[in-house]
Amino acid sequence: MSVRLDDQIGYPQGWTNADAGEVGDWSISLPENLIQDFADSETEGLDGSPELIQKWQGAFDSALEQLNNGRGFVLLEHLPIASFSDDQCRRAYWRIGQSLGRPIEQNIEGTLLYDVRDTGQSVGEGARFSVTNAESSFHTDAAFGEWPPEFVGILSLHTAVSGGESQLVSAYAMHNALVDEATELIDILYDDFSFDRRGQFRPGEPELMVAPVFRWDGKELDTRYLHYYITEGHKAGESLTESQQNVLDKFVEIVSRPEMRVTFSLEPGQMLFTNNHWILHNRTAFEDHTDPDKRRHYVRLWLDRKGK
Repeated sequence: MSVRLDDQIGYPQGWTNADAGEVGDWSISLPENLIQDFADSETEGLDGSPELIQKWQGAFDSALEQLNNGRGFVLLEHLPIASFSDDQCRRAYWRIGQSLGRPIEQNIEGTLLYDVRDTGQSVGEGARFSVTNAESSFHTDAAFGEWPPEFVGILSLHTAVSGGESQLVSAYAMHNALVDEATELIDILYDDFSFDRRGQFRPGEPELMVAPVFRWDGKELDTRYLHYYITEGHKAGESLTESQQNVLDKFVEIVSRPEMRVTFSLEPGQMLFTNNHWILHNRTAFEDHTDPDKRRHYVRLWLDRKGK
């Protein structure tokens, strides 16, 4: 079991709905010439564009401050969807992401820019939530991975007919509530659980990821969580103990409270970035368009912090 966080961590990291503010408080507008610079840099495929990234690095200082030391999430406004093609938006987003961190692979195929859209697959048949229209439930990305990303980015290109809202919860606020209401159980979350890996492992690698939900290194709370992947992992491995089941039930009850979360809809052209160590996110179920060209389409980036 890792060292436990014993202090209550309040605002800004331990925010709740009451003090998180409104969408405008989380948003940062990008200079128009920055967006045009990124989008106009015509290349084959995607590249690092180090000159442009260096040129505009200062424009992202406030975003990085929010990700590392503030609420843990930020909205970047807006890529001009009406005048840019999807490819131009992806190029600009790719380079903006590299101003915040270093892109890492999101699956065993090595994908760096990952399309999040309903493919008709089912979570019950082994698919990841990102390729379905089902509610994802609150989670951190790559909870089953050996090295989960430190930041997660989402670019909205097209939205659904209805649903598909974004919801965020601070794991610090979750931890505060657990200490207050279930202090006799919280130590269990610092011990190991088994996570189903959704087939994301190579030959010779373990089929389950074994790791705690919480780690505390004295500076930052590190969280791995997706309830369904844990329950599926323990079906394949050792069954959950009564104490493990009790604390997971309490976790679900707290994270589901409206007062714990913020809820909003990403508009086309908006980019959401979250600190994947301690921001839990959920995507509600959605109804999509019948027209394939209008169907909900987000693009995801996984980033590690620079300088590591």
